[in-house]
Amino acid sequence: MKIQPVRTRTALVTAAALLAVGVPTAAYATLDGSGAGGHTSPAVRGEPYAETRLFFGTARIDGGPAVTDRQFMTFIDEEVTPAFPDGLTVRSGRGQWRDGTGTIEKERSYELLLLYPVGEAAPADRAIEEIRRDYEKAFGQESVGRADDRVRVDF
Repeated sequence: MKIQPVRTRTALVTAAALLAVGVPTAAYATLDGSGAGGHTSPAVRGEPYAETRLFFGTARIDGGPAVTDRQFMTFIDEEVTPAFPDGLTVRSGRGQWRDGTGTIEKERSYELLLLYPVGEAAPADRAIEEIRRDYEKAFGQESVGRADDRVRVDF
């Protein structure tokens, strides 16, 4: 089936217009509130926070039974909540990664999202690293993935 040139042109013009509308907002929504040319965006809200996402697998490297939802939530209640009592988010998912032997592993997984003020980054980092080590040890994991970013948060 051949696409009509007029329809293609219309689709491209529409897509370009939609992208152009979003560009000014994206260009000014920087972390520190300054945009292109040093202008301040009135749309930037919140305080500077650190965001850490941890990725927990459930398949054990020794081939034992996978970590259950109950086991994982008990770990969150006993190990994570005491260190981050102000709140957290847990998401279930499916993940894959290449293990130390080069095999691609596919497994049920969890993503933990933590937000904390940048001024508390040092103690939070120590707590997060302890959480990672404890999970690896308790559930026979090769590693727990970690991703960090800076964000602005408004509650």
